[in-house]
Amino acid sequence: MSYAPTTGLPVVDAMTPPVLVLSGPLTRDEVSGPCEALRELLESGGGGSGGVVVCDVGGLGPPGLAAVNLLARLQLTARRAGGRIRLRGPSPALCALLDLVGLRFETEGQPEQREPPLGVQEAVESGDPVV
Repeated sequence: MSYAPTTGLPVVDAMTPPVLVLSGPLTRDEVSGPCEALRELLESGGGGSGGVVVCDVGGLGPPGLAAVNLLARLQLTARRAGGRIRLRGPSPALCALLDLVGLRFETEGQPEQREPPLGVQEAVESGDPVV
């Protein structure tokens, strides 16, 4: 079987994950709506590449335990549906709070664990022997 030669680059359908925008301020009881929206995105096949849904947390406002509760429940909902979530735009305070309570989330634009950021070089002490 042969195909006619094409000119230019092939057309590729980019698989971008859907985005769930979370806005605040939050209260303790506001978890069922976002969890249901996430479940619908994952079950409808909207999880795109590998069942990933991006949660835009830039509009949550000041972080607190309500935000931690919501994100923990969203992560649990995604795992139960066979997917996962990725955070977009978390504030440094939210990252510190999540780290404090022991929750790990994948974030957009962050280097992976154990991978040094680009442009960072290790310093060498003047008395260190050359290997």
